[in-house]
Amino acid sequence: MTSLTNTAVTHTALDGKGILITDTAMQQLARLCRDQGKDQVLRVGVRSGGCSGMSYTMDFVSSSEIVEGDEVYEYTAPDGEEFRVVCDPKSLLYIYGMQLDFSTELIGGGFNFTNPNATQTCGCGSSFSV
Repeated sequence: MTSLTNTAVTHTALDGKGILITDTAMQQLARLCRDQGKDQVLRVGVRSGGCSGMSYTMDFVSSSEIVEGDEVYEYTAPDGEEFRVVCDPKSLLYIYGMQLDFSTELIGGGFNFTNPNATQTCGCGSSFSV
């Protein structure tokens, strides 16, 4: 576990690498992964588009869709639930060191990305530029 200056407790993958995930995001992801079933992994990445030029992507895919070159990170939630996060090498260049948080707020709630590589982000927080 790592603690950032905003006092949010974050988790890294079992190998100490990967995306930083806050406790609230970890709980939400563990629940979603459990609902998706055993053969699913969370694929994160970036694509062209959005207000600032690039946007984040997150989706559950079958583990059979993991391809050579993908980085696979294994996480264990505080409740013991294990899940994997997959990222392609091109996207990883843009999101390495990113923190994933989850908010239950009515406005602006959901998953939030804090990307140290972004030079500009949009107001909704789902797109960025480098």
